[in-house]
Amino acid sequence: MHRSTEVLVEAPNWTPDGEWLVVNGDGKLFRVAVTGGELQEIPLGGVPPVNNDHVLSPDGATVYVSAEDGHLYAVSAGVARRVSNDRGEGFKHYLHGVSPDGRTLAYIGMDRRGITNVCTVPAAGGDDVQITDDAYAGDGAEYSADGRWIYFNSERAASVPGHAQLFRVPAAGGVPEQLTDDERVNWFPHPAPDGSAVAYVSFPPGTVGHPADVADVRIRLLTADGGIREVATVFGGQGTMNVPSWSPDSNSFAYVAYPL
Repeated sequence: MHRSTEVLVEAPNWTPDGEWLVVNGDGKLFRVAVTGGELQEIPLGGVPPVNNDHVLSPDGATVYVSAEDGHLYAVSAGVARRVSNDRGEGFKHYLHGVSPDGRTLAYIGMDRRGITNVCTVPAAGGDDVQITDDAYAGDGAEYSADGRWIYFNSERAASVPGHAQLFRVPAAGGVPEQLTDDERVNWFPHPAPDGSAVAYVSFPPGTVGHPADVADVRIRLLTADGGIREVATVFGGQGTMNVPSWSPDSNSFAYVAYPL
């Protein structure tokens, strides 16, 4: 099913009730009915402009966003509060996941040197926990449906710069486990709610980072038995599927393709 809009929207979340998609555009958040319709702006309570890193609480009552000031915010019924802590000059938080019980947020922390690591912070506020501690470029930290794992992409196995693959690490900390190993550049793993598959964005070989406006971006599924299935090829990349986007019944997921 395809829906179109003239607004440059990114990063769809599927709401837990199955009725809406939440997207960002122009520093704002919007929702649009899964069946189609007009974009409806979501009040953010004075939060600074947001980027394409946003997630919904398991009950759908709260949206968590990454803002351009580098911090994480929770917004419920139009009232905002900051969740993230001050972690030093220039430190930025990039939000990608919320635990199944709604208590913990998974994010990528980037320090002033540009070094990134998988981190968590309580959704209600509290101390951060750094899950990985290395200098490998990584992104897309997202919980498994059972809360035991955090999935992410990383260059830790790369022999050339930019060659990211998919990994997972125990949510309590431990040794990362590599999940993909191929010639393409794989980003943003999204585990299905029923644990049956992981949807992700696959860039052409030689891609560095996750740029926009790439002609051969593939949406793939990593199945529970380790197989890989092609779902779609789109013009896109950045903004196509940055955040959790599965329907609550695990039968569908949302992504964004951009016109040539």
